[in-house]
Amino acid sequence: MPASVLASFLCTPASAHQAPAGWQYDPSCCAGMDCYQAPPSDVKETKYGYQLSTGELIPYTDHRIKRSRDEYFHECKPGGDARSQHSFCLYVPDRGM
Repeated sequence: MPASVLASFLCTPASAHQAPAGWQYDPSCCAGMDCYQAPPSDVKETKYGYQLSTGELIPYTDHRIKRSRDEYFHECKPGGDARSQHSFCLYVPDRGM
């Protein structure tokens, strides 16, 4: 089975990629159950990047960082498991920079 066909089975329809505010998560952050609005205490800005509550550090230059379309952080992890040490994407709100 070609990878593109397999990927279509693994990802849910685009409507499932919505943040609570109604904007769409990027399909590369797949599947509808992976992304969620993170509690404010789960993401800390450090000198080196974004430190997640699991200890994962995502550097500011990492390609997984996306612009949040609301005032909240959103994390995308396998199965939406907040305890996972690996993030697919981190949506970051504008900070007036």
